[in-house]
Amino acid sequence: MPGIDYSELIPNNVNLSSDRRLQRALEKWQPAYLDWWNDMGPEGWQAKDVYLRTAVSTEPGGWAVFDYVKMPDYRWGIFLADAEKDRTIGFGDHMGEPVWQEVPGEYRNILRRIIVTQADTEPASVEQQRYLGATAPSLYDLRNLFQVNVEEGRHLWAMVYLLHGYFGRDGREEAEELLARRAGDEDKPRILDAFNQDCPDWLTFFCFTTFTDRDGKYQLASLAESGFDPLSRTCRFMLTEEAHHLFVGQTGVERILLRTIELMKQDPNEDVTNLGGIPFDTIQRYVNYWFSYSLDLFGSEVSSNAADFFGAGIKGRYKEDKYEEHTALDQIKIIQMLQDGKLTAEEIPLRNAMNEVLRDEYVVDCEKVVEKWNKALAKAGTELRIELPSSRFHRRQGIYAGSHFDPKGNLITEEQFEAKRTEWLPTREEREYVASLMKPVYEPGKMANWIAAPRKGINGQATEYEYVRV
Repeated sequence: MPGIDYSELIPNNVNLSSDRRLQRALEKWQPAYLDWWNDMGPEGWQAKDVYLRTAVSTEPGGWAVFDYVKMPDYRWGIFLADAEKDRTIGFGDHMGEPVWQEVPGEYRNILRRIIVTQADTEPASVEQQRYLGATAPSLYDLRNLFQVNVEEGRHLWAMVYLLHGYFGRDGREEAEELLARRAGDEDKPRILDAFNQDCPDWLTFFCFTTFTDRDGKYQLASLAESGFDPLSRTCRFMLTEEAHHLFVGQTGVERILLRTIELMKQDPNEDVTNLGGIPFDTIQRYVNYWFSYSLDLFGSEVSSNAADFFGAGIKGRYKEDKYEEHTALDQIKIIQMLQDGKLTAEEIPLRNAMNEVLRDEYVVDCEKVVEKWNKALAKAGTELRIELPSSRFHRRQGIYAGSHFDPKGNLITEEQFEAKRTEWLPTREEREYVASLMKPVYEPGKMANWIAAPRKGINGQATEYEYVRV
């Protein structure tokens, strides 16, 4: 497997120098990207040395080389996983045919739409998180934030390469629009609603990277099955980096939970807010909010688009190889549909239920995360436990949008939901309180009062390592 060509202005393992037209187009896009990064990347930290991992090859271990880097100098680039010899399409109507190295004309618009939607999430999360460095609870966390940010930036590069390389003028125009939209902007917002939400504090950031980035894992994994081989190879490499983003979120929430329990034990009769901690119930409400928001990113439970994507061989199931049958014809999935104010089990053609198939995989994964949190809580000597709400709770997209359910998934009236809203979802007062705790801690090895220290450092370094040279 070849390494990344660092002699090029744009590091790559796609032999970019052999395609002068594409190389010139991407080199023209690069200054606009750097302008966007300097304008919308981490505020106030562009000149600082950060202990980052950088890909120097796509071989095992080669994609994670650590050193101090200033973020504008980070070597973003275009890295695809190794091509699989004689790979064939593994599902849908084209199953068994050779994978496509060029975009099939009949699927051009579908593929472009999918790539643009995925690409749009990458710069959006950087924009959402750009001010968090001012309130980092430790240098360890600050470094992890920046690692997530630069890798989201590199993932944008990977998708822009596909747009420039395979979609002509339309692709170039879409790549420009990716730098023109802004998270939360009233006039030019990001495509998906979750990526227009504020990320004003670190509890939000950890929930976002736990739940919303985990949606990204499943979207990338389903696209890694694609019959369009350049997209598959791109997503397979992106998944190697995505794991760290999930680690940051999962361990971040766990550390907050453990610190809350520690403070509660210090003075069982005292409100934890008077000790500078985040109440357990507040954390639960943040979990409810971000889990339900992230569920919407999978799309509607019943979808003709999902059926088309699967049938075309463009977007498969998570780990498609584990299924015995790969056409999904003459099969059904049972989904609880709303009929006349009641939930009724209905048989849905499996292809039309592919969004729900993927969402089910995601929910199981999230349940495993919560199980790990609860094991940590049990080990800490408390009976308190985090619970995931029902996938019907607080939905804004899909068949349950517009209806109201409690966290157990029971159908209730709007009046009943509103009466319980403050028990189930974060209140304005809670958000303001969490925001009030966000004070920076930049001394190596020190932690903010509301979060526990990590079990270990990054890349074998101690937790008190100077991860960012402030």
